[in-house]
Amino acid sequence: MSIPNYIHRLERGCKLNEKTIIINLKNISVSFDEQQILKNINLFIRDGEFVTLLGPSGCGKTTTLRIIAGFLEPDSGEVIFDGKTINGVPAYKRQVNTIFQRYALFPHLNVYDNIAFGLKNKKVPKDEISKTVTEMLGLVNLKGFEKRNIESLSGGQQQRVAIARALAVRPRVLLLDEPLGALDLKLRKDMQFELKNIQQRLGITFIYVTHDQEEALSMSDTIVVMNSGEIQQIGSPTDIYNEPVNAFVADFIGESNILDGIMRDDYYVEFEGMRFKCVDKGFGKNEPVDVVIRPEDVDIVPSEQGMLRGEVTSVTFKGVHYEIIVDINGFKWMIQTTEKSEVGDVIGISIKPEEIQVMKKSEYSGLYGDYSSFSDEFDGLSDPNTEQSEDENAQEEE
Repeated sequence: MSIPNYIHRLERGCKLNEKTIIINLKNISVSFDEQQILKNINLFIRDGEFVTLLGPSGCGKTTTLRIIAGFLEPDSGEVIFDGKTINGVPAYKRQVNTIFQRYALFPHLNVYDNIAFGLKNKKVPKDEISKTVTEMLGLVNLKGFEKRNIESLSGGQQQRVAIARALAVRPRVLLLDEPLGALDLKLRKDMQFELKNIQQRLGITFIYVTHDQEEALSMSDTIVVMNSGEIQQIGSPTDIYNEPVNAFVADFIGESNILDGIMRDDYYVEFEGMRFKCVDKGFGKNEPVDVVIRPEDVDIVPSEQGMLRGEVTSVTFKGVHYEIIVDINGFKWMIQTTEKSEVGDVIGISIKPEEIQVMKKSEYSGLYGDYSSFSDEFDGLSDPNTEQSEDENAQEEE
């Protein structure tokens, strides 16, 4: 179900102030070859925000970015920039700039000329170009690299040049489409910090596209979770992680145990045949619900002291913690703990009321949250006869 951004922000206590809204997408729909990619999207973005569009391949996040950039026109709906409708305004006339996963730097130009390229096209005076390029090199920590050939730079350095070139023309909004996808893990983490630092220093709006949940959580002011062309939830990283609105969001943002439950009364939910105290209210009496419990929120106790008991079926060392799979009445729970258990151990688990998150049933109920399916899914990935997923065949280039 698509939920308008207005509702989410009002629920979060954000005061709607039109003066602070720089981009407003109203009822945006897009179809390619009779396949609907975006379904009546409503989204507003505030000036100076770091907003991340997060979701699996084919969910519509890159299409949304392309509409904002002006590379694609929606079939219906309004694109409003700074209070003015810009449908039909070409990309080069919009106050936005885009960085792609492939940086599209000019190999025949050195670092200085790559950064200066947009300024020269705008016929900016030479002394102003020199001043701006020097400023941008300092911003991305590449002072002294002016005369370096692009092909002599590392991937991280090339990414910094692409950022400097995009920012040199002073866009109101910077669009970033999976810009860290080609970097190794350590460099990605370094660049996440750099990008957030640059955004905070400049105070301009960043709209970032990724399918990487950790990247979204660590960088964003606001996360827009998308699936199948619809917005599932909008909120701060803390909101999204701690209070997911449905099973898709709970599963996509981190690991989650998602169980069938019944809300017996305010503050009391039943699952696994037992009644648990929780902190949720406002559901119908005896209403079927989904119950989310994060793996790090489960405490292991001696079996005789546990609220629930089960057998350990898998133990994986993750460096700072163990990832343990426990079979409880046929449902495979994931538990993340610093305490080691052995396969075959019978353990008890304890859960505090504030660690139990209750959600209304949705179209995603029953699809996620039981870790018995993980091995089957992994085996399928290595099967050469497995058909391509619909996501891989999606029209959208993500």
